[in-house]
Amino acid sequence: MKAWVLAEFERDRALLDAARALRARGHEAVDLHSPYPLHGADEALGLRRSTVPLVALVAGVTGAVSGYALQWWTVGVAWPLNVGNRPPHSAPAFIPVTFELGVLFAALSIFLGLLFAYFRFPRVHHPVFEVEAFRSASIDALWLSAEVDAAEADGVARELRGLGARQVSIVGEETR
Repeated sequence: MKAWVLAEFERDRALLDAARALRARGHEAVDLHSPYPLHGADEALGLRRSTVPLVALVAGVTGAVSGYALQWWTVGVAWPLNVGNRPPHSAPAFIPVTFELGVLFAALSIFLGLLFAYFRFPRVHHPVFEVEAFRSASIDALWLSAEVDAAEADGVARELRGLGARQVSIVGEETR
């Protein structure tokens, strides 16, 4: 059975050191909660660089090329019209649709990529929300949460107290 250990810290450095210590101990499910961005949090959590910008770029270029190719084929190959002696392939006329399809493909790839690949449909309710003191996690407090086996939750809580945690709570699955 799983349990979550929640620890509140007063200083940024203590929070990051505790995250590094838990990751070094082998805990993969460690998360930081802070009302402001913490420099060094990505490194402390072992996060790799996001691939979202690359996916958005590839999808945007694919959308733009598809839009341009569709317009070129439509007015240059399938139904060529000579309007005012304009050439069938008039690139400036293709710019609005090309731009819009590029933006649309990029936005849809980011939305679907985050929804399916990164978030994997997260739970709307999580047991850590039951801890009364955790309400300050998004307001003014620095919190660390770690998913651990229920058998070792007490040991992790003692370790976090030793690393400077002001308050430590253990939440199990049965509290839901």
